[in-house]
Order: sequence, then structure tokens, then C-alpha cells
Amino acid sequence: MRARMGLLYSGIVSELREIKLGDKPASMLEVSKKGTVPVLVLSNGEVLDESRDILMWALETSDPDDWLMQDAPQQVVAADALIDHNDGEFKSCLDRYKYHERFPEQSMEQHRASGESFLLELDQRLNKHTYLIGNSLSYADIAIVPFVRQYAHCDKVWFGQTPYAALQAWLDGLLQSDGFVGVMKKYLPWQVGDKPIYFP
Repeated sequence: MRARMGLLYSGIVSELREIKLGDKPASMLEVSKKGTVPVLVLSNGEVLDESRDILMWALETSDPDDWLMQDAPQQVVAADALIDHNDGEFKSCLDRYKYHERFPEQSMEQHRASGESFLLELDQRLNKHTYLIGNSLSYADIAIVPFVRQYAHCDKVWFGQTPYAALQAWLDGLLQSDGFVGVMKKYLPWQVGDKPIYFP
């Protein structure tokens, strides 16, 4: 989601191949041994197979609204630390909550509670300003929102009853934006011989 958002925002056109993870094509595994999505093959042959790397590459290519906060080094440090926390500890909590049956050593509620400290931190930030780093949208918001979305969607009723009102409003606002609506479009899995589909 964040990789596609970066490409859409930066106006970078790429050939899109939707992958069914249970039936990975050989051409994908040839360029990325990890076998995970997303994978972006650049025109020079370089392969990016981390969504964060794809997002940052896209923004470094074209960043019309300064999501990278070029003249605010302290905010960049804060953004990177927040994304590191999201991609590390919070992502681990999310996996255990979302797939709690695979981690029976704790209940679903216990797994869910383990990630709440990060939700609280985000909510506290959003009580101070419109977005995670300030009053302008930045790459931190784009990098983190997909994971908060997944956390919220594990139990929408629970999330809607939490006291994180600022976080709920931030999430709803981003998910209803034209950009996120655009990247959530569904595509049929790619097969050899299919006509190219270009994104965006």
C-alpha cells in the first residue's frame, strides 16, 4: 500500500503485476529470492523489495509537496524513528494480533494490548498537530497508516470504541483521500502472456 502510494504521488508509471502469494511466478522469484511483495525492478535493473525502500525511492525521484521535509532535519529524525518503531516492534505486535491463532501462548486480547502503546503514542502526536510529524502530510504518515489500518481492521468495533479519537480521525481521513482510494483498486493476478497493466 505505501509503495503504491509513493509511486502514485510521485507520478511514476510502472508496469503492475498483481501476485498471488500462493502461486508466485518464476519471473518474480528470479528477481527477488525473498518471494515477498512488493518488488520493484528499476530501469537500470536494480531491485527494490522492501515497501519502505520503494516509497523513499519514489519520493526522492519526485516530491512535489515536500513529504520528505527537506528543510527540517529534526523532523526527519523523528519521522525515521517513528517508522523504525512501526516496522519493528509494532509490526511484530500486529502479526501476533492479526494471526493470534499461530501464537497461542497469549490470548488475542493480550496480543492486541501489546501494540496499544504505539497507538497511544500516535494519538498523542495527533492531538498536537494534524499529522504525525506536524501540520503537513509527510512520508511518516504514508509509511505508517497501512499498519494502523490493519490493526484497526482486525476488530473494527473494538478500535471504534477506543479513546484514540485523534488517531481514528487521522486514519479515516487518509483512507478516504483520493490517493488511498486509488491505490486500493483490486487487480486480477498476473499470468504469463497477459497484456501489460500500468500503474497509476
